[in-house]
Amino acid sequence: MFRGINVINLDPKGRIAIPTRYRPILVEKFGNRVVVTIDTEQRCLLLYPYSEWEAIEKKVANLSSFHPMTRRIQRLLIGHATELNLDSHGRILLPPLLRDYANIDKRVVMIGQSNKFEMWSEEKWEKSREVWLAQEPVKENELPEELRTISL
Repeated sequence: MFRGINVINLDPKGRIAIPTRYRPILVEKFGNRVVVTIDTEQRCLLLYPYSEWEAIEKKVANLSSFHPMTRRIQRLLIGHATELNLDSHGRILLPPLLRDYANIDKRVVMIGQSNKFEMWSEEKWEKSREVWLAQEPVKENELPEELRTISL
């Protein structure tokens, strides 16, 4: 389970070091293999352990390609998926195409999202977070059914 926020520097070669506390899980449980792809709704990247990605990719690939929305998601999500391996220092090399999509150039904000990480440019994360925090609370009757049963 991945949780929390980490701010990481991108090195001149385009590598980021995965936070130390997550490396043992990625190495022992997932064999150093991750997949990075784009988020189709926000200008950020999604980083999945390889086996987590395989399950998602299978579900997305099995959707009907006749519907324009599912075809869009298949093209973008699977099309941008890039398999990466952690090096001996726990780093991954983010391809330029993915860095450009998320406007990542110096500092990366990694946000744990249970089975994956979101990776944002620090500037884009700060702006988006401020917008989300400023939004009016959603009324209970506007919540999706699955959220109505959760108590925080």
